[in-house]
Amino acid sequence: MNHPPEPLPTAATVIRSGPLTWVQQWHWYERTIPGPRRVNPTPLADHCHVPPSTTVADIHMALASLTACHEALRTTVDPLRPVQHVHRADWAPLPVDCVDVPAADADTLEAATAALAARPIDPERNPPWLARVLLEAGKPRAVLMAAHHVLIDGWGLAVLLNQLHDQLLGDDAPAEALAHPLDTVAAQPLERARAAEREWLTRLAGNPTGVLAPFGGTDDGEGRHRLQHRSADAYDDLVRIARRFRVSPEVVMLAALAHDVATRTGEHRFLASVVVSNRARAALRNSIGVRALTVPVQIDLRPGAVFGEVVASVAAASAAAYRHGRWRPAELVAAQARMDRRRGVVTVPTIEYNCYSWPRDYLAPAYNSPPSGPVTWICSAPDEPCDTLYVDLGLDAGVVTLDVTVGDHLLDAEQAMALPVRLCGFLRALADGAECPVPERSLTPAASGWWRAPQGWVCLPKVEDVLRGHPGVLDVTVAPSGEAAGEGEEPHLDAYAHTAPDVTPDDLHRYVLDHLDEVPGIVAPRCYVLSPEGLESGRPSDHSCTAIGGPGAPRVSSRPPASEAERALAAAVVAAVAVVGPSGLVGPGGPVEPSCPVEPIDPSQPGGPVGPGGLPVGSSDSPIAVDMNRCLADHGVTLVAVPRLLALLHRSGFTGIASDELAGTASLGHLAAALKPLSPRAHRGGETSP
Repeated sequence: MNHPPEPLPTAATVIRSGPLTWVQQWHWYERTIPGPRRVNPTPLADHCHVPPSTTVADIHMALASLTACHEALRTTVDPLRPVQHVHRADWAPLPVDCVDVPAADADTLEAATAALAARPIDPERNPPWLARVLLEAGKPRAVLMAAHHVLIDGWGLAVLLNQLHDQLLGDDAPAEALAHPLDTVAAQPLERARAAEREWLTRLAGNPTGVLAPFGGTDDGEGRHRLQHRSADAYDDLVRIARRFRVSPEVVMLAALAHDVATRTGEHRFLASVVVSNRARAALRNSIGVRALTVPVQIDLRPGAVFGEVVASVAAASAAAYRHGRWRPAELVAAQARMDRRRGVVTVPTIEYNCYSWPRDYLAPAYNSPPSGPVTWICSAPDEPCDTLYVDLGLDAGVVTLDVTVGDHLLDAEQAMALPVRLCGFLRALADGAECPVPERSLTPAASGWWRAPQGWVCLPKVEDVLRGHPGVLDVTVAPSGEAAGEGEEPHLDAYAHTAPDVTPDDLHRYVLDHLDEVPGIVAPRCYVLSPEGLESGRPSDHSCTAIGGPGAPRVSSRPPASEAERALAAAVVAAVAVVGPSGLVGPGGPVEPSCPVEPIDPSQPGGPVGPGGLPVGSSDSPIAVDMNRCLADHGVTLVAVPRLLALLHRSGFTGIASDELAGTASLGHLAAALKPLSPRAHRGGETSP
């Protein structure tokens, strides 16, 4: 195997720089999350076969031509700020190697593609892609490509492979200039951004999350199920329905999923996490830059509504979610986290929906399976359960392909296999003219041990287990009080805890909030309200009672940093907000414009930013007061500030927190408790850098 040398990028190779787009910001932030916890695969990987007469030199020439054509293939990102740099076409050797294989069959392609996807890509120093040529008897048979999601998305990788194949066939790539994300960066009007943020948060504030969890699966099942269902008949049905309602087939399938959730759970309002891609304009169709983004879509179905109304509602909600996502997404996430923290709510979508299915070779079909009929293959293995239902839709050569990933605590193997079959049957009924109204209530009873709260389905034993884990809690009983609720009062859970005298309801409230993301299944999908305002008067002093799901906002007292770890985290919070403020990326003269070169911030250099009082804001002696009982979002820390905050913690000698934990609702005190001294040999670069 021949490995290309690593380039050493210099400022002399950069031809232009600017901020990441609103879509890239999400993937730039996600690259700091540990691999097993990422939502999107990084890197993406796929392959294409090559014509029989192709030589290795032909492949190198075609890749060099594509690199000159697509600026995204020669773009790097800053490690600490959401900034990208476009380099000259010859700034680095092509990241291509060759591998000899006995035969380039389907099994070999599957294994080789997975192996290339596992190789780390460092988008800070190197080109954001890798290529590998498979040689059979010394002749190239296939080209594998992997790409980093922060600069190239799944659609873009497919475009790139198609153009590579066309060039190897002798068809030159289109001559028109291809759009780079820097070409679409534009300053957002602040008033419009704030108005969109307020509207979106207002809509989400009254949106309970419907779930599938109470209706199937077992805690001791096989774990994670992955299945693939293909149907040629469903393709024709989907196209007919889409034409009838004048929407895309992807919207029809999402509406069918929403209808299925409402039918099984009785929920009519819930969230769907939907991957959308803005490639409607012709100038963007051949661009390989990142255009796809996952946005939260609020599904709101009217009981009794016919399917045509469901489709219209889902289409409008998807368009609204995409538009709202444009306005400073990092601020939007922080604002939603602040709202969730104050209400004591964590919202996880019911459905994860992507209109781009897995590459076919990632899940090998059964032997002798006909390509036309409905076929389902499933692979189950003990693994971490999925919090939500993942469904990917593929429309390939007249066949609908549904890829499903689901945890056993949501749907067991039999129920998972029944889901796509049921969806295809639903499409057939619609294609035959059925109206399929939304049921008034659930058609499936809830499982034992679950209670329907206004905020979602609650697993009572899990709530009790969490409360028993608090120091000083001797015993606890959790029971619903919906039947005893007064007029105008929402049903809620009462938690009666026998505690030590120094344990207060505020302590228990904060404890459960801090452990939401650590105890899967406490609420499905981990969405609930816990308020200390449920105290009953006249109870003994060694007993605490708190209400879960009751009205009112939690009242948690403020607390300054005490330990060295807390002071380091507090100082990093102040520094991160000072450099990357709540208005977005800030440079020496204000917001960075798309055409302005941006120098990276190096927190290891002396003479850094100075805060109030003349002290460096990264110092643990900063006089700025930071409330350790609040989360990062309460202090104005957005996603774009997280990498710098982690770097400042490293500089102070602490580690142990991942970036996705910083984006949650855990208090700073809880986060600081997880910090540990930094090892002298801790890795600081590449894919896992802060």
